[in-house]
Amino acid sequence: MAADVPRRSPEAARDRSAPGRGRRPARSFGRAAGLTVLGALVPGTGLLAAGWRRTGAVVLAVFVVLLGGLAWLATAGRRTAVRAAVDPDLLLGVMVGVGVLAVLWITVVVLGYRLLVPRRLPGLQRAAGVLLVVLLMVGVAVPAVAAVRLAGAQRNLVDTVFADSESATVVEPADPVNPFGDKERVNILLLGGDGGDGREGVRTDTVIVASIETATGATTLFSLPRNLEDLPFPQGTELAELFPDGFDAGEESESLLNAVYRNGPALYPDALGAPSDNPGADWLKLGVGEALGLPIDYYVLVNLDGFSQLVDALGGITVNVNYYVPVGGEPSIGTLPDAYIAPGPDQEMDGATALAFSRGRFGLTDYQRMDRQRCVLDSIVAAADPVTLLTRYQQLAATTTDIVSTDIPQSVLGDFVDIAFLVKDAGIRSVVFDDTVISPAYPDYDQIRLLVQQALGTAPPVTAAPTSAAPAPATTTSAAPTSGAAPTTGAVADVADACAYDPAAAQAAIDAGEPPTRG
Repeated sequence: MAADVPRRSPEAARDRSAPGRGRRPARSFGRAAGLTVLGALVPGTGLLAAGWRRTGAVVLAVFVVLLGGLAWLATAGRRTAVRAAVDPDLLLGVMVGVGVLAVLWITVVVLGYRLLVPRRLPGLQRAAGVLLVVLLMVGVAVPAVAAVRLAGAQRNLVDTVFADSESATVVEPADPVNPFGDKERVNILLLGGDGGDGREGVRTDTVIVASIETATGATTLFSLPRNLEDLPFPQGTELAELFPDGFDAGEESESLLNAVYRNGPALYPDALGAPSDNPGADWLKLGVGEALGLPIDYYVLVNLDGFSQLVDALGGITVNVNYYVPVGGEPSIGTLPDAYIAPGPDQEMDGATALAFSRGRFGLTDYQRMDRQRCVLDSIVAAADPVTLLTRYQQLAATTTDIVSTDIPQSVLGDFVDIAFLVKDAGIRSVVFDDTVISPAYPDYDQIRLLVQQALGTAPPVTAAPTSAAPAPATTTSAAPTSGAAPTTGAVADVADACAYDPAAAQAAIDAGEPPTRG
């Protein structure tokens, strides 16, 4: 009777769902190669085809979860992704994690091929199989190395630019978890330092305060002219005692707003009363904050001499030009420009041209230059699209570390990310204190503070001008002005408005002809 019971072969008794037990090679080399490629694209499928059901299912499930996580980070989780991108510890974890995943992925590819390929192959097919596996390994390793390098560049950028340097004006947050606390606004001083060859020290020809409402992200930019005089300092500080009537370095040209950064600390190196890695920025934070009636929380300084490298790293920028902009020239001694940038829409500029466009002022006003500098900054932001950032990020990060300095601590970067997402949706307005609003040589700082309060909605509108100044600050944006005249006064406007091309103004400038050059 026992002979009537069918006997199972050892092969049939094997549990093929257990890892390492059972091998189900493909019937042909072509099928094995195809399944190996599929297993490289969708990890786990090759193992499943080879009979390693449990291991293959686990690998496939992990892959699907990781893929879903990446999809979420790219869509609904973008804020989380950006917050992680400003955390050096998380970035280090990403670098290690990507490396480990790449090794495991390559292991899965190699193992899948070894399980699927027939035991006996002609020499040519065997060589082709080895080549296929090597190519698949390279296909996994190259993007992994690229991802690790990108994360490393970002980590170096965060650690270098946001190095938690000593500052005489930064106040440590009472609650590290919620650093902005109940603050309604965060005010950031944006400085453009015009240093470089042939220039002594750094002069901050661009001085802008970005006042950001923490709840909504609504942002107002307040631009001060480089030739503003008698910069005041807060009462009770040593700076106010040294300069009771405003900053004065002896000579008028050395007492302007753009000279405070360099001359203040040079005259009185210990006046801040606390250590500082950038005393010039701290002097300006105190002075500009007092001038506008706004407490300045942090500063960001961009060296304009090096920002041309940033433009080149982006592959150039596009701006509208509405009048002839001089390249070079020295108005103080009458040296004519070397050339002019002609009017025209959507002009492509490399770094050198963009720098000349930002600096040129021969025959023009400082206010027009302020407008163009804001336009260049706006164009840089527009040029930093995701594809450009990915393909050029290492060069961009290296350039940024060379030209940007700030006292923003790493501990608040995550909260700044949250605010940045709000700013993107809320938009930006610009208020320019030009000579239609104030007299830079004899500024009425009480009037300036009142206009700031009106722009922020913290003071009632003025029904009659309290001084001879215009009743509202001039408003412009990051583009070049629409004519050769000084910007007009009016209500606060969106930043993008002045970036538009003005064909009538441009044609009028062309009809008038290019101004004379040194050549």
